[in-house]
Amino acid sequence: MSVELMLAAAIAVLVACALYCLMRGRLFDVIVGITLLSYGVNLFLFAMGRPAANRAPIVPAHGSVVPAEYVDPLPQALVLTAIVIGFAMTGLMVALVIKRVQSKGEG
Repeated sequence: MSVELMLAAAIAVLVACALYCLMRGRLFDVIVGITLLSYGVNLFLFAMGRPAANRAPIVPAHGSVVPAEYVDPLPQALVLTAIVIGFAMTGLMVALVIKRVQSKGEG
């Protein structure tokens, strides 16, 4: 099985589980669903950067460069930023749910 097929299968499983959790309607399940969906999107962005390429994106001082042989660093930077933002948003959602449960006594 190729790496691309495994990445596509992992993305599909994460998105399917996220949609299932989002459709349940309970607050905790919605938080888990949003988190899983963000993981699926992050994995998709990472897969767009050709993780199986041959070389790191370090350009030599002389000689010609073939861009197809290098890994694209932009998706990796986007994923790193998205992980930090996703962690902060998950923490905010958990804090809001805890505050709602304490004030209304609902789940």
